[in-house]
Amino acid sequence: MGPGRGALECRVLLADGTTARALAFADLVGVPEPGQRVLLNTSALARGLGTGGYALVVALPDALPADPPPGPGHLVKARYTPLQAMVLGVDEQESPHHALLAEADDLHGTPVVVADLHSALPAVVAGVRERAPGARVAYVMTDGGALPVAFSRTVAGLREAGWLAACVTTGQAFGGDLEAATVHTGLLAAHLVVGADVVVVAQGPGNLGTGSRWGFSGVAAGEALNAAALLRGRAVAALRVSQADPRERHRGVSHHSVTAVGRVALLPADVVVAAEEGAFAEGVRERARALCGDRHRLVEVDAAGLDAALAACPVPLSTMGRGPQQDRASFVAAAAAGRHAADLLGR
Repeated sequence: MGPGRGALECRVLLADGTTARALAFADLVGVPEPGQRVLLNTSALARGLGTGGYALVVALPDALPADPPPGPGHLVKARYTPLQAMVLGVDEQESPHHALLAEADDLHGTPVVVADLHSALPAVVAGVRERAPGARVAYVMTDGGALPVAFSRTVAGLREAGWLAACVTTGQAFGGDLEAATVHTGLLAAHLVVGADVVVVAQGPGNLGTGSRWGFSGVAAGEALNAAALLRGRAVAALRVSQADPRERHRGVSHHSVTAVGRVALLPADVVVAAEEGAFAEGVRERARALCGDRHRLVEVDAAGLDAALAACPVPLSTMGRGPQQDRASFVAAAAAGRHAADLLGR
């Protein structure tokens, strides 16, 4: 993880004489200059949590930013926190797209790939492009991880490379090309406003987990699959898979996917596994078949060529600090879901 567009990295001198890397989201706090005092939040940094090793700039006490110019929009993100952001929602009354979305209720079969972790995003898109290089892909970012999309170096890199047509931030997440109140209107905006051929849904960078069956932010992946199916899209589950995670509950098919896809996703979805040989692949296939039950459809996708597709990705691939060399199965699983989504186009 690291800063993307709109997130400024700086080195700050702390009160105890040590230094730390800090992030300032320019749209919220302004642009820090050398020598200025900064008010920092270091709580997650002090605990060693997933902030990428950054303190966060809360304010520049001696250089407060100017008030934003008046404009349309009353959708408040990060609501009722000191740095809440007021944005124009694509689905609200002041939006030029409101009439289009007010009664919208149908994705018309658009493939929607839902993943647990943000790190799956580039791998899914790589799988889509390997099959359909001209496909228009939109990313719908949920609010289970980082709220500002500016924190994501991955999204910035994929946008700059032309691999993503747009990012839609939903719920409390903000800063996308389009803002939406819910995952449902985010999906509809990706289809009707962006004109996406394929939509990828995942939380922002970071992931909350407590080592319990229900206490993790990826539960929302099951809810996103429900939203995609309810709106008559083609729901595609990208399973969280690992061959290298030291935690037993995440090896093979993660318990996160077992819960989110197997229990939370109540409407039918395509559950994708990479069709490969070997004991590990067979174990993944059997666990995926079990979580599908009678509700979902298990789809085995040929993995030939996916390694090359992943190698062509314009942004670094990393999940839980591991790249494809350390945890190939994680990225191949996500890319296989993207390839399947591309295969659904035109059906």
